[in-house]
Amino acid sequence: MFRAVSIVAAFVVALTGLTVAPPASAAAGDVSDPNIVYVGRWSNTTTTAVPNWTGAYFSTRFTGTTVRVKARDAVNFYASIDGRADVFYAGVRGTVNLTPTPLAAGTHSLRVSYRSGDTVFLGLVLDSGATTARPSLSTKVVEFVGDSITAGALTDNLAVNAYGWVLGERLGVQHTQIARSGYCLVAQSGCVGQRTQFFQTASTGTTAWDFSRYQASAVVINLGTNDIGHSVTAATFQAQYTDFLRAIRAKYPNAVIFAMETFKKRYVPETQAAVRAVNDANVRYISTEGWLTVGTDYEDTDGHPNEAGHVKVADRLAPIIRPAIGL
Repeated sequence: MFRAVSIVAAFVVALTGLTVAPPASAAAGDVSDPNIVYVGRWSNTTTTAVPNWTGAYFSTRFTGTTVRVKARDAVNFYASIDGRADVFYAGVRGTVNLTPTPLAAGTHSLRVSYRSGDTVFLGLVLDSGATTARPSLSTKVVEFVGDSITAGALTDNLAVNAYGWVLGERLGVQHTQIARSGYCLVAQSGCVGQRTQFFQTASTGTTAWDFSRYQASAVVINLGTNDIGHSVTAATFQAQYTDFLRAIRAKYPNAVIFAMETFKKRYVPETQAAVRAVNDANVRYISTEGWLTVGTDYEDTDGHPNEAGHVKVADRLAPIIRPAIGL
C-alpha cells in the first residue's frame, strides 16, 4: 500500500483549450491527439504529457476491443474503462495492456489518473483501424486547494479517495487537487506556501501557470492546518489569506471561491476575517463544525480523514458547491 502523496496532477485543459495545439496529422492515441482531454496542470509536448499536481487525469473515447497505455518507466496509475471502478496498475512500464480480456466491439471511454513514479504519458496503442472521439465532459471546473488532507494522504488510493475527487465525480464536473503534503498557506522555512505555489504550473518550481488555459467555476480552499506548526502568527495568516483570495479572484473573475474552516479549527477567526475583508459575495466561508468525528472518521491524530471521512466531507460540500456553480 502506497502512503506517499503523488507529486502529480491537477486541473483542466478540457473544453476550453488544450495544452498544446495538436498537429493536424496527430494519429489516434498519440499524445497530441485532440480527442485526448488533459484535466489538470499538464506539461505537454508533441510526444509526452506530464501531470504536475496530484489527482490529474486524462480522458478519451476509442473504438475497438483493446487499449494500451505507453509508459516511459515504472509508474503507478489508475485506469477506468466505460465508467467502471478504477483498476490500479503498480510499478508498470512500457506498453501496459488495460484490456487483457478484450472488450465488446464498439466505442468505449477511458480515464487514466497518475499517482506516482515516472508519470510520463507517451500515448495509447489501439486496435488497427480504431479511432478516438472527444469525451463528453462537463464545462464546469472545480479546483480543490490544500495540503495533505486535500491530497488524500494516508488513504488507500490517495487523491482518488480524497473529498475533492469524490465530490467532483459525484457532481459530474471536471476536478483537480492543487495540493501536496506538508504545504502551508504562508511560505516558511520547511513549508511551501500555497499563497505563491498555487500560481505555479507544478507543486515545485517557479514556472508560472497560464490561467488562460481554463477558468475554474469554483475554487475550494482548505489551508491553515500546517501553518501553526511553523509559528505563523494570526495577523500574518489573516493578511496572507486575504491577499490569496484577492489574487485568485484576479485569475478567475467569475469563480465562486470558498474558504473552508480547517478540520482542526486552526485560524478560524482569521479565515473568516479574510473572507469579510475581500467584500465579495462570491467569496464565501464554509463552516465544517460537526462534519467529522474524532476516532471514527480519521486515519490518525493529525487530522487526516479516512476514506469514510472523505466521503462525509463530500456529502457536506455537495449541497454547497452544486447550486453555486449552477448544477
